[in-house]
Amino acid sequence: MKILSFAGALRKGSVSKLLVLESARLLEHQHRLAADILDLRDFSFPVYDSDIEATTGIPEAIVQLGARIAQADALIIASPEYNGGISSVLKTLVDWVSRLKPMPLAGKFLLLLSASPSGSGGAAGLWHTRVPFEALGVHVFPHMVAVPRAQNAFDNEGRLQDVKAAEKLEGVLNAFVRHVENHHPIVRTLERA
Repeated sequence: MKILSFAGALRKGSVSKLLVLESARLLEHQHRLAADILDLRDFSFPVYDSDIEATTGIPEAIVQLGARIAQADALIIASPEYNGGISSVLKTLVDWVSRLKPMPLAGKFLLLLSASPSGSGGAAGLWHTRVPFEALGVHVFPHMVAVPRAQNAFDNEGRLQDVKAAEKLEGVLNAFVRHVENHHPIVRTLERA
């Protein structure tokens, strides 16, 4: 099973990025799976504009991201909540990737995560974030993880120290792996030490 994971955030100190790293650590520890982790800061692309597409084509960064998505069986995305909705960079990414032929998101499995300083952990944004992915034929896992009060949820090493949130993440991640495994047999990528 090949899993691609990234945050729908650009900021270096983003708690969404910490959540991606924590989920990757759990994948390695619990399932001996290595996630392909990318950082959207490494891929520069403009807001979707059909005039750009018509004159210069799809940006090379989107082509590269589309290729990484195409190679994955499943995606794990942690996104911040922007005004109760999807982050602007993630929505832009989805809009551009939807223009690729063949469209690499169709048929992928997706687990959505969020982390927020709010008491809800960005749960409203998760529901909004599902919509464009589902419209493109992505199998969005019904269970999502929202980490509340995220500014205090991680320790100095970036580990999730909020016990309730850590248990929820581990449980949902395990269920997601089992779900995807029904469609894509797991090939263990890491040997236990």
